Amino acid sequence: MRKRQAKKRPLLPDPKFNDQLVTRFVNNLMWDGKKSTAFKVFYDALDIVEAKKQDAEKTALEIWKDALTNVMPHVEVRSRRVGGATFQIPMQIRPDRKISYSMKWMILYARRRNEKSMANKLASEILAAAKEEGAAVKKRMDTHKMAEANKAFSHFRF
Repeated sequence: MRKRQAKKRPLLPDPKFNDQLVTRFVNNLMWDGKKSTAFKVFYDALDIVEAKKQDAEKTALEIWKDALTNVMPHVEVRSRRVGGATFQIPMQIRPDRKISYSMKWMILYARRRNEKSMANKLASEILAAAKEEGAAVKKRMDTHKMAEANKAFSHFRF
């Protein structure tokens, strides 16, 4: 790279839970710079999770964090050209990239759900992911299967 890598900007923690991870999630959820709307959708989704949860000793925020952990991939495949052929090589994922993937997948598959409001969609996806089911967890499984299938090419790692 020619230029220096940009510094990571610190995120302000969210007002309700005082958690930077929540702010990061809301930033991914946000459309057209409407952050207050995104926060409202997220907090409404957590209220719905609180109402629907089966586990009495966990809070909605803990369920959401469990759901994120269940969606996080550990390996991914990356394309590498070796001698005219392109190979899919399984690689470990950096911790911040794992979190990004899990957030993006959870939001993407929540948006594709068939409920009425985005808060309902997100709450359903959070509850499904917390139970290790749902489309976002399936995406993680598919990513892991792809890496497992291409394990033979792992000696091409760079």
